[in-house]
Amino acid sequence: MSRMTRRPFAVAAGVIAASVIARRAVRISRRLDFAGTSVIITGGSRGLGLLVARQLAGEGARLTLAARDPDELERARRELIASGAEVDAVVCDISIPAQAIALVDHVATRTGRVDVLINNAGTMTVAPIDHMEIEDFEEAMAVHFRGPLHTMLAAVPVMRRQGAGRIVNVSSIAGKIGVPHMTPYCASKFALAGLSDSLRAELAGDGIHVTTVFPGLMRTGSPFNALFKGRHREEFAWFTIADSLPVATVDGRRAAAKLVDACRYGDAELVIGWPARLAALAQALAPGLVAEAAIVADRLVLPPADEASGTEGYSGWQSVSSAAPSGLTRLTNEAAIENNEIG
Repeated sequence: MSRMTRRPFAVAAGVIAASVIARRAVRISRRLDFAGTSVIITGGSRGLGLLVARQLAGEGARLTLAARDPDELERARRELIASGAEVDAVVCDISIPAQAIALVDHVATRTGRVDVLINNAGTMTVAPIDHMEIEDFEEAMAVHFRGPLHTMLAAVPVMRRQGAGRIVNVSSIAGKIGVPHMTPYCASKFALAGLSDSLRAELAGDGIHVTTVFPGLMRTGSPFNALFKGRHREEFAWFTIADSLPVATVDGRRAAAKLVDACRYGDAELVIGWPARLAALAQALAPGLVAEAAIVADRLVLPPADEASGTEGYSGWQSVSSAAPSGLTRLTNEAAIENNEIG
């Protein structure tokens, strides 16, 4: 290769290297020390929310946990206080706009600040579309889209007055790729991702960094609190077994650490787990292939609709069978106990 030919490659390599260095420098400049910060975590009483709360408590954050179940919330509060954390707990259903707004107002009044808002509250119904009702879609949209919308709209004026803030919206890899038998969940997580991504640009000038998180399957114990319809025992079994695969899933503590780190540096996006990253890349490069794979999974792996079952839903604990919980779901079983997913 001649000197003249090598020169463009050298210039391009130099530009790329300079861009990488500049990007890292900007990221480091955004680093947030969580000590003393006022942090709201919706869905903070169990699962991923509780795991994030534990980590932030260890870094000295002043936590406000919000959740619907008062007993779960109190268990989480007692645990964190015993570790030396400063914790407030608010019984709140963010699917109700007035409660979502009141939550943020309460924290702003009590602490004088809202430094970090983590929209993590979630709900999940698993079933073929034949067993879904409009109410399933409305609940998913209320919890995953409208709830975060209202908490964000309430928090942004506070953050603007402070001159800075962090918002973390927990979507899902199902907010990038449609998953059969999880249609309301997917639709609402796609909506949250769009809300998060579009507001990021508008809020950046106010020093407010918005991070969208797309977890893949995580071992937090959440299947026990999901809702299953149709052949609900079979639905619970496949979901819980999939959630327990050691290679294809991410340990909940590791996922929480990654989320906290993305918030610390104000990253725009975080996809958690190599299977999720691979799936997102496949969706971007070969959407037709991903669609075909979903069709095959729906036909050959997932339980078919059952006309006799109707639209009644059952929790994970109401859907147990010889397959789940079992040795095949050991990791999820252990995570459920560890992360307050069971009373």
